[in-house]
Amino acid sequence: MALSFKLMENVFLSSKCHRQNALHPFCGPLLTNCISKLYSSYRRPGTSPDNTPLWKMNFSFENGVDWIKKNFGLLKKELVDHVKGPEGRGFEEYFLEQTRVVWEFRSQKDLDEWVVSSDAEIGGKSEAYLKLGKNNQTALLFGTLSTEAPRDGETGYSGYCAIRAKLLKGAFDTKKYYDWSNFNSLYLRVRGDGRPWMINIYTDPYYSHQKDDLYTYFMFTRGGPYWQEITIPFSKFFLSSWGRIQDDQYPLWLDKISSVGFTLGDKADGPFQLEIDFIGLLNDRAHTEEFAYEKYERNPKA
Repeated sequence: MALSFKLMENVFLSSKCHRQNALHPFCGPLLTNCISKLYSSYRRPGTSPDNTPLWKMNFSFENGVDWIKKNFGLLKKELVDHVKGPEGRGFEEYFLEQTRVVWEFRSQKDLDEWVVSSDAEIGGKSEAYLKLGKNNQTALLFGTLSTEAPRDGETGYSGYCAIRAKLLKGAFDTKKYYDWSNFNSLYLRVRGDGRPWMINIYTDPYYSHQKDDLYTYFMFTRGGPYWQEITIPFSKFFLSSWGRIQDDQYPLWLDKISSVGFTLGDKADGPFQLEIDFIGLLNDRAHTEEFAYEKYERNPKA
């Protein structure tokens, strides 16, 4: 019975929608042409939500059966991987692993694992696009940054473009996380145009009010035709929320990584581009720093 209810939930409107709209809990994956917007529920001014009546939507029992088969297949794989060892690797391989490539860009399927956003979502004029690079071996993020604020009477600042990896989903849409506790550095190969980027790492929040917290550090590209390999220790990432560095700093939880992203917001109007070969992990045994920042303790009498 529980499986039947799970089959029927998490439903969204058809591809005409521009925001998430939960439907009757018994509709589920039987609906066809469904699209969900992962990271934003913003609706542009002048548009209206799709209020298509339930009886006018397309239903497909075959889609529901395929959904069940797919998720039982994922559940089987998760159980087998759990028996093998951490993340499906044997214990010997896991503990001796020095490097790992988490994301590489060799096909459109690899690009589909990422979401591109910009201040256009709040009425700004920045544009960002993601496509495969030459020879289909890299990801090319390009566009135009504009700091012109939207004339809505509320927004005072604008000018950002970003890319973020989609959240991991397990069987029956359960949350999954990356476990990077066996590594101490982020390792990536990029080619930029000289602009500074922010690298953001998202973790599982302990409390609901921490959902906007993320860990950030900077990546400085040098421009030119040559690739650069960048190593950033996880101890250098600092805690921020809504763009503000927090007074209370805590080390990154490496066993609860949910996503990684890149943000450009250097207030320099004009075109930009960032080419990414791969994003990986490195266990640098020469790096012994646990956390680069002071951890202030609150005064209980204050």
